[in-house]
Amino acid sequence: MDYKKINAPLTTVTRDVTAMSEEVGNVYEMVKIIAKRANQISAEMKSELDKKLSEFASYNDNIEEVFENREQIEISRFYEKLPKPTLIATQEFIEDKIYYRNPLADNKASKAE
Repeated sequence: MDYKKINAPLTTVTRDVTAMSEEVGNVYEMVKIIAKRANQISAEMKSELDKKLSEFASYNDNIEEVFENREQIEISRFYEKLPKPTLIATQEFIEDKIYYRNPLADNKASKAE
């Protein structure tokens, strides 16, 4: 995921959840959709960060050899400045970039036919 192209706000924004949930029909279902997507984004961001920081991992047990690595600090700062996964997921939901479906609703609709 290219985090530089994300247009999610960096701080919390007050939103009208009733208006946001009109497409789904249920506020709680909308929150669940956003929460699941936020968990996916969080896991993806964590694995990316771990992968980048693993290059700087020191496998020596010698405490005296601890040193600052400027690149490692810059990578950590970049990820700290990113919007939180919940804000990214909410922005994706607003922009209709999240695909979701409700298997229970699909089963009920197919039984009604």
